[in-house]
Amino acid sequence: MVREILVTGGAGYIGSHTVVQLLNADYIVVVFDNLSNSSPRVIERINRLTGKVCEFIEGDVRDRRALQIIFRQHNFDAVIHFAGLKAVGESEAKPLKYYDNNVSGSLILIDEMANAGVTTIVFSSSATVYGNPGYVQYCEDTPLVPVNVYGKSKLMVEDVLRDLKRVQPEWRIALLRYFNPVGAHQSGLLGENPLGIPNNLMPFIAQVASGKRAKLSVYGNDYMTPDGTGLRDYIHVEDLAAGHLAALVALDEGGGLLTVNLSTGRPHSVLEMIHTFEKVSGNRIPYEITARRAGDLAEYYADPLLAKQILNWEAQLDISRMCEDTWRWQQNSPNGYL
Repeated sequence: MVREILVTGGAGYIGSHTVVQLLNADYIVVVFDNLSNSSPRVIERINRLTGKVCEFIEGDVRDRRALQIIFRQHNFDAVIHFAGLKAVGESEAKPLKYYDNNVSGSLILIDEMANAGVTTIVFSSSATVYGNPGYVQYCEDTPLVPVNVYGKSKLMVEDVLRDLKRVQPEWRIALLRYFNPVGAHQSGLLGENPLGIPNNLMPFIAQVASGKRAKLSVYGNDYMTPDGTGLRDYIHVEDLAAGHLAALVALDEGGGLLTVNLSTGRPHSVLEMIHTFEKVSGNRIPYEITARRAGDLAEYYADPLLAKQILNWEAQLDISRMCEDTWRWQQNSPNGYL
């Protein structure tokens, strides 16, 4: 039975919410994170929320020696691998940085797992591996043709793990393709903590609602969608975290290579998210319509059926709850973890 878990990137946005759920489910968790996009205060808040002590080791997955020490000191049953860089725009500007962190780091981690005899991994992948297939609903057999470096780096790691499984069938692997994670822990103690100007819609909306930023730019209102703005498949981070626990259980019960979308399967527009946030916060959110961004699609969302079938998992929380929890986090921690 899987009991002790190494969580790389466990102090990050999705990682921290997953660690809370793992601890609440009585797993033993070790977090390994270089804190490049997080804070040691995240671990303090995880411990406060769970009433447990989560072991934290500061380090980088590219540091082979550090990984060797960790695997020697622990008897892990599985690894959940979140560690990596995730900004699409930055990946295009700094491709070597992304291939080094996301691909090289994963290769070193997987190699040291193999050396330690740890052959169960849940990998944090992305819907960006699909690219633009020419239709809007993506299922797991949608062609894998990523159009940016971030998506390419995720696909490379998926390919490595598929090839490894082919020649070493004892490996148990889950490839979880996320759509658009939003929301925060219901306590308001954990949430998305972007450095500088947010890259993602929801934290930007929250900062405008709180008065931290003057207005939101909406990139295009002339798409062939109901209100002209882009449609995306947003998923609450708590649902996403629950999907990782479900994947661990499925692998423990004999799953060999699981590849699933984690999503709601219900797209929502930018304006719909703005208006819902206005309703839950009671604040007006000023916005201006600007030109479309190059590379943005009018609409895409997932078919989540396979996750329900093989993980016995489906998203539970709607956009009102996504906005409510984000707003609580923004009010509780207006400067993130500072």
